[in-house]
Order: sequence, then C-alpha cells, then structure tokens
Amino acid sequence: MRKVFTSMAGLNSRESARGWRRIRSALFGCCTALLLVSLAAAGQEAPLQQGPTLKVAVNRVSVGVTVTDSHGRFVSGLSRSDFRIFDDEIEQPIADFLPIEEPAQFLLLIESGPSVLLFAKNHILAADQLIASVAADDKVAIATYARNPELIQDFTTDKTLAREELRTIDFHDGFGDLNLSASVVSAVEWLARLRGKKTIVLLSTGVDSSESDNLDLLRSKLQIEDVRIISVSLSGDIRKPVRRRRLTAQEKQDRANLKEGFASADKALRELSAATGGRVYFARNAKEFGKAYAEIAELLRHEYSLAFAPTAFDGKVHALRVEVKGKGLLVDHRPAYVAAEAQ
Repeated sequence: MRKVFTSMAGLNSRESARGWRRIRSALFGCCTALLLVSLAAAGQEAPLQQGPTLKVAVNRVSVGVTVTDSHGRFVSGLSRSDFRIFDDEIEQPIADFLPIEEPAQFLLLIESGPSVLLFAKNHILAADQLIASVAADDKVAIATYARNPELIQDFTTDKTLAREELRTIDFHDGFGDLNLSASVVSAVEWLARLRGKKTIVLLSTGVDSSESDNLDLLRSKLQIEDVRIISVSLSGDIRKPVRRRRLTAQEKQDRANLKEGFASADKALRELSAATGGRVYFARNAKEFGKAYAEIAELLRHEYSLAFAPTAFDGKVHALRVEVKGKGLLVDHRPAYVAAEAQ
C-alpha cells in the first residue's frame, strides 16, 4: 500500500506562488496548455494522513561531505585524519567517520502531474540509469508529490524492484497543486529517522503553488538537517517555445510570463540545493539528463560522513565548516545545524 508522508504546510514563499501563477496562466494561453487542461481532471489524490511533526534533540551532528579536485573529479581514499571540522570556527574532534565505501541512502522525489507526463516522462524514466549505477548495497526509495508527497517504494537494495516501480508512476495526478516546499520538508522529516548517509534526488520543474511568508523558515530548516538535496530540473522541454511565423500580442505576453515564472522556479531549485550543500542540474535534452544522472551516481558513491559531539547546548544555529588536506581540493557540505537546548 502506498503511503502519504506527514505534511508540514506553510513553508512556501509568495514569490514561488506568483511564479506558479505566471506559469499556469502562460500554459493556459498556448497550445501545449490545451493538452494540460484536458488531463486536469484525471485522478484524485488520496486524503492526507496527518501525524506529529518530528523534533529531534541534537547530541551528535552528522555532516555529509564530498571532495572534488581542481578538475571537478570526486576524490576517494581519504581517511578520518584528512578532515577537520569546525563548529562556529571552533575545531571539534571527529567522533565518527564513514568512508565512501559505506552504503548510501537516497530518495527519488519526483514531481507528478500532466505537464511531466507530456514533456518530461522519458527524462524521469532515464533515472533508471541512476538507480542501476549506484553501489549494490546502497538503498533507494521512490516518492512522488503534487499536493502531498506519496511513497511509491520504501528503501530497498533491490535495484531491479526499484527500477520496475519507477515505471509504474502515474503522472496524471496533481495538475492543480504542486506543493514543492511542503513536500520537501515532509521528505526531510521522514528521512530524519534514518542514520547514515541521506540524500534527496529531486526531479522537479521547481514550480511551487503554495503561499506563505515562511521562506526563511524553510531555508533555515534545510540548512540544519542532515540531508543533501540534489535537484534535476524537468522544465527544459516545457519552456521550449512553439515555432510560429507571427505571434499575437497575447501569445507574446504568455511567453514573457512563462519565462519569468520559470526563472522563479529555477531560483527555488538552486536555493533548495545550496541550503544543503547539494547541486542542481538544468538538463535540456536526453544526453544532458543522462550525463546528470551519471554524475549524481558518482556523487552518491563518493560521499564521506563525519560526525562530532557538540559542546554547546544553546538552541541556536551554529555554522559548520569542513577542511580537507590536499592542495586545490573543494569540499561541499551543509552549512549549519541547530544545537539542542540545555535540559
């Protein structure tokens, strides 16, 4: 039975909502929009299963780290002694260290809706390459989101099963609402119960339909959670203009609105990824999607995990910084965590 994640509403921005309205109005004003509207009534979403918000006291801080050289190649073979970690610029002893050989866990979180069905379904199915390329003992889970995130496949090391489930996804649902921010928060909270390396691979247009004044709260939450977000934009084919000799004034306005809306959506994907030390890919064709998935598989296989026991229990946000021995090496990791409050 498929499950619905516990949702945390109210963590989306007015800017994202305005971007969604621009995109929606533009899509309704062009030929491709007519196809989208014809699918809008297809499928009904399952009712949201409410649950408690997860809150965890932090007495051990884990930090996922990737290291690349000056040519962008991932660096392997590093040990605990090669790293230094700083909490608000105070160096901390590394209490735990997981090398790249330690299994990873990643959630494929996929936007579900008619626009993806029409324009990007093949790009999503190409994620089959990502699933097939990770290590045999890595675990993968699959979920979709529209109004709410829905778990399609729980974590498994059975890559054949996961690849089969990827092909069962119904993209007809969810035209009216794409609650990206709230869905990401729900997924992050769901992953918080797991130990070890955790990554969300987000396949999304970046469109977010909810309104809220709490974008800063969302950004802060992502910065402090031990989950890396790697985003892959699905909007490349959607934003390709229909070629015509002459456009009407309304069609020109629709295209301008579409361009502005997707600029907001791209910004949302960049912020989600940057807040967690992740990456974002804007692939434009099948070849670029294949290259992005291959690089993501490499990243998942080359993540180190460091942990330390914090000495301050003040309930405040603490900056994190990781250094690695070696000339010209670049380190990516999440930028902060929230210390537990003293009891």
